[in-house]
Amino acid sequence: MGSASALVAANMIGAGVFTTSGFALADLGSPIPVLIAWVVGGVLALCGALSYAGLAKQIPGNGGEYLFLSRTVHPLVGFLAGWVSLLAGFTAPIAVAAHSLEAYTRGSFGFELPSGVLGAGAIILAGLTHGIARAPGLRLQDIAVAAKLIAILAFIVIGAMVLGRGESIASIPMSTGDVSISAFAVTLVWISFAYSGWNAAVYVAGELDDPARTLPRALVLATLGVTLIYVALNAVFLFSAPISELAGKAEIGAVAAEALGGPVARAALSGVVALGLLTSISAMVMIGPRVYAQMAEDGVLPRSLAAGRDAPHRAVALQVSLSLVAFFMSELRDLLLYVGFLLGLSAAATVSCLFMKSMREQDGGPGVPGFPWVPGIFIVTTLGSAGFMVQRQPTQAAAGVVTLAIGAVVYYIGTRRRSASV
Repeated sequence: MGSASALVAANMIGAGVFTTSGFALADLGSPIPVLIAWVVGGVLALCGALSYAGLAKQIPGNGGEYLFLSRTVHPLVGFLAGWVSLLAGFTAPIAVAAHSLEAYTRGSFGFELPSGVLGAGAIILAGLTHGIARAPGLRLQDIAVAAKLIAILAFIVIGAMVLGRGESIASIPMSTGDVSISAFAVTLVWISFAYSGWNAAVYVAGELDDPARTLPRALVLATLGVTLIYVALNAVFLFSAPISELAGKAEIGAVAAEALGGPVARAALSGVVALGLLTSISAMVMIGPRVYAQMAEDGVLPRSLAAGRDAPHRAVALQVSLSLVAFFMSELRDLLLYVGFLLGLSAAATVSCLFMKSMREQDGGPGVPGFPWVPGIFIVTTLGSAGFMVQRQPTQAAAGVVTLAIGAVVYYIGTRRRSASV
């Protein structure tokens, strides 16, 4: 269970937690509603984790949303979930993490590499690590995640001590202010991206020992632990400096650290974030290709992407190539909204599988504590936030809808070609 929990933690603690609050603060105007959004996001992530654990028990194997939706709804719906995983589930988030890595390291260590070099290098390094063999990549992942968590916890403790004896909190408004429901809902879309890694272990469930026992524990324990870390970390960020210095900043953690302890603290925190982003990139480059390999084995993607004896080499190469394209062609804020919107739709559709007749009639039923309220809350809240985003951020929402439409076209073209070859 250790590696599975580490994989979930690595995939969750990435770019989102270190960048989202700056943008959320610009929209909501006060730290309190931002922290409330982080708590709500954690509750939703836990609901999602419990729901996915129930699905994984009933439908074992690699592939995540693609596997669940293909088996319970329709191959087209499963393909679209895999398509979303390809573009919004892994490709775009890897690019987000690479952009964030550059934002945090820029100006923090006394030297700067040319733009694009560090981010692209991190993506390529992750591809080399996980495209050769599975075991070395897992060992490196576990060590890096442990170091990252220790460093983050140390920053939270030290930051809380500094804030406890300082006067910076007194100058920050503690009220919720006049926050609209739509603005709060869109903030949940931002935050859902930061929490989105809670489902990481389901993509490699077929490679876990005793997945029926290991997977639910890994999902739930990692999600609970990361939620506590997120809320504490963002409290330190949000109360460290005046709102004007934090709002809209992608590198909110670096700004907060400098306000608490000067340039040395900024460099230290940036080092922690860099480690977190590197492990996040590594986790996604490891997980994503397993989805494409499963799709290739099912015949909906080229057979050449199927897994080899130890690792899906060509699928890893595809993931690295697409991530590099997204990294060089897109901006951070637009990527965050696009990813949050599409991943929310995909996760809500997947959790809805629990209400299918075929799932409810299996031995033991859906196997989700609190059913139907737990999955129901997740679906309604996630779709509601997506609806508000369509209203407030129509461009990014439209990009998500176009992505789904293109995926449907690709599916039908592939289906016709397979039918013609039979």
